[in-house]
Amino acid sequence: MKTFLKILKWLGVVLAVLLLGVYLFVILSWNKKWDAPYPNIKASKDSAIIARGKYLAFGPAHCATCHVPMDKIMEVEAGLQMPLSGGWTLEIDGFGSFHAPNLTPDPETGIGKLSDQEIARALRYGVGSDGRLIFPFMPFTEMSDEDLTAVISYLRTLEPVKNDVPRSKLAFLGKALVAFGMLHPEGPASPPPASVVKDSSANYGKYLAYSVANCKGCHTNFDKHSGEIIGKPFAGGFLFEPDAFSEGYAFMSPNLTPDAKTGIMADWDQGVFMQRFRKGRVFKGSPMPWGAFSRMDDEDLKALYAFFHSIEPVEHLVEKVEFAPGEPLPKQ
Repeated sequence: MKTFLKILKWLGVVLAVLLLGVYLFVILSWNKKWDAPYPNIKASKDSAIIARGKYLAFGPAHCATCHVPMDKIMEVEAGLQMPLSGGWTLEIDGFGSFHAPNLTPDPETGIGKLSDQEIARALRYGVGSDGRLIFPFMPFTEMSDEDLTAVISYLRTLEPVKNDVPRSKLAFLGKALVAFGMLHPEGPASPPPASVVKDSSANYGKYLAYSVANCKGCHTNFDKHSGEIIGKPFAGGFLFEPDAFSEGYAFMSPNLTPDAKTGIMADWDQGVFMQRFRKGRVFKGSPMPWGAFSRMDDEDLKALYAFFHSIEPVEHLVEKVEFAPGEPLPKQ
């Protein structure tokens, strides 16, 4: 018995040493500095380019959905255009606290002191001006040079607003994922195009769905802690738990593929699809940026419709997309 207890004691000591070693490794190595290329992007003063950037920011790219104060979100959803002074906060239990920064040209609290290339690198490669990791909430790694230029050009025209937004902070789990190389900046999988022809084709719809509007990011199930994709693209199933605006409701993204049995849009014609987008928000707390998407032009909506009906059907039944407060949530 004494021998057994002694073994247990030494096992406990070894385990404690191992845990301490892991803890120290994470604390000492998570705050890495990264490097990435600086895209050859230079802001323009051309009014047409600036107008394109404004359309993207308040439309398909929905920058305004996050980069405004939290008490202004519903006003932006209703169509109010305001300086993108940041403030949206997202808390992920055990992982971290994330804050959308100030995108106005204020030199102290915004992007006024950053070069065009530094802003472009942050958007395309997820690396900040100081080499820090920019968390991958923005889907712009493969946005065309032309559209990236347009967005930055528009941001340069905004009224400077002094709004000191806290930097995002990782909890221990998030730091561990960075320390062990599981979370890191992700640049484009392929060289971004210089420009993309804007039309109503499925090809342009694919560009919008992947590189601008981030349809894939929400309508594909993934592990919210590791970021690992665990579902088929656009087949839905990602659970959005209650947040500051959902009034206790939770939502699950539906299947957008044209599967005849389980695809939510499989039997929609183009008119129904466009009408749904024009209608905008139905559920107040829905994570879908309905306000921004309701203001997309007809050509963009037709392109998205063509794309969604061109992709591979995936049979994946999402039985319920809205969950009332207190209702049991499906396991992820």
